Amino acid sequence: MNIPYWVCLIFLISNVGMTSAEPELSSARVVFQTKYGDIEFGFYPSVAPKTVDHIFKLVRLGCYNTNHFFRVDKGFVAQVADVVGGRSAPMNEDQRREAEKKIVGEFSQVKHVRGILSMGRFDDPDSAQSSFSVLLGDAPHLDSKYAIFGKVTKGDETLKKLEELPTHTEGIFVMPMERITILSSYYYDTEMESCETERSILKRRLTASAVEIERQRMKCFP
Repeated sequence: MNIPYWVCLIFLISNVGMTSAEPELSSARVVFQTKYGDIEFGFYPSVAPKTVDHIFKLVRLGCYNTNHFFRVDKGFVAQVADVVGGRSAPMNEDQRREAEKKIVGEFSQVKHVRGILSMGRFDDPDSAQSSFSVLLGDAPHLDSKYAIFGKVTKGDETLKKLEELPTHTEGIFVMPMERITILSSYYYDTEMESCETERSILKRRLTASAVEIERQRMKCFP
């Protein structure tokens, strides 16, 4: 059967759109605070559910506090150190237990482009623990080889500041001359934030309604 050219073209365009669609972010957000500014990111649970659960638990336990970006390679990656060796503060038992877990490699078709979060690992594809990279540029040679689990949602201006810091090279790593400490971290839920806003608006409306009802009562029933 001969298929018209325009049908083939529509099918091709549709498939391109489907394969290039960006994964959906969950409502959770994490913020790393540095002296150069904040970096906020969200998660792709549909792409790497085990990785997302692990990283988010590390955040909730406070594991990334006092950790640092040990690598800043302009146009390539800013990499967060493994929390076991990267923190300046000691770890408690719960933190160490979670940090030492190895996560199965959840490789996907999501592309390594600026802002993407990608797990660090050794040669073993299932050796990821707590170190991850924030992409500072496109890196197609990493696609399908490292687990992508989220992306930066705010703070690109902070990343640009980090890229301008003096660096030196140690082996394959381009590293900052100074320690870029994650001073603290916190998380929040965008859906809860939306609910708080709606609740505040509703409260103002109810207050305004109560005032109007009282005004009408005083007018009609003095």
